[in-house]
Amino acid sequence: MRAAVVLALLGGLLAACGSDGPVREPAKLSGIDSPDFKPRILWSRSPGSGGGRLHTGLRLAVEPDLLVTADISGDVYALEPATGKRLWKAATGARVISGPSVSGDLVLLGTQDAEVIALKRSDGSLVWKAKVSSEVLAPPVGSGNIVIARCGDGKIFGLSVGGGARLWSFDRSVPPLVLRGMSAPAIDGNAVFAGLDNGRAVGLKLDSGELLWEQVVSAASGRSELERIVDVDADLLVANDGVFAVSFGGELAAVSVVDGRVAWRRPIKSYSGIALEGRRLAVTADDGVVWMLDGGTGAASWNSEALKYRGLSAPIIVRGRVVVADQDGYVHWMAEDDGRIVARAHAVGGPVRAPMVLKNDVLYVLDTSGEIAAIDTRSE
Repeated sequence: MRAAVVLALLGGLLAACGSDGPVREPAKLSGIDSPDFKPRILWSRSPGSGGGRLHTGLRLAVEPDLLVTADISGDVYALEPATGKRLWKAATGARVISGPSVSGDLVLLGTQDAEVIALKRSDGSLVWKAKVSSEVLAPPVGSGNIVIARCGDGKIFGLSVGGGARLWSFDRSVPPLVLRGMSAPAIDGNAVFAGLDNGRAVGLKLDSGELLWEQVVSAASGRSELERIVDVDADLLVANDGVFAVSFGGELAAVSVVDGRVAWRRPIKSYSGIALEGRRLAVTADDGVVWMLDGGTGAASWNSEALKYRGLSAPIIVRGRVVVADQDGYVHWMAEDDGRIVARAHAVGGPVRAPMVLKNDVLYVLDTSGEIAAIDTRSE
């Protein structure tokens, strides 16, 4: 187990206090004089109790035929994406802290008690449980015949999709002080990529766990352990023959899929996430500043402080606009050319920590209490 964990930095101290102690007041929301469109909420539901502010690994999995969510009590819910109607509920009895994700016929979850759970996609019945080395903070993901699980002690496991048997493991040490949370592994072809708590990113062979490359995203600096936190907690993006990774240590890097060589770096500090569409790369920094960069060079097109200190989610690019959600459950649409806010919806009641999901022109939003909203993105 990790020697120490920063449990509440994301939603509390780092969002509220500067390095010298003053309170960081969230930006006040100003009215939108001429909104581009009015987002329409198709439905909202609260099927479970969510995971609270600390369980950042819980998220939505959305497929054409079902939407799956889970809560810390171990209840897993499958809903109809178009209406929010419940399809099934599974009571696992486990302390679920990450996932779900969908891989083939399986729904995958991670638990606080060092387990990966696989349920049947069609009805939620248990298929298998696999024991790993420590709490599974990152959502398990699968591809083909293998499931990848990341644990809080720095280990990554490849498990058999058929029964959860351990096929391989990869290990890296964990710093004394880290944020609570982990990015989901990213699978591309026969490779899996992961951002680590030591500020590095790795590429591994999917079938064997053999190391393909390892690259520093952000190096630890500073005199205190708090200043030396460099976790790569935001999900990696794999696109255009590159892997994009951002660290809480203050660096965003684009590296080669093949050998991990750095194409460019930019000093941006983030724990929430990035989004890419073509060459347009959106980033939400830890202080709530939203950046638009050129994905090929890292050059900045614009940045916006309109939502500063509002505890922003990972961005998503929808119909050319950057969309982010905040700590009060508001979803904001930002213009692609200059970042001005052009539309807004109060979608859910609480903070949005999980990545939003776009499927068939519908944006799905999950807050920390388990409330889900489905928003029509074609309401223009």
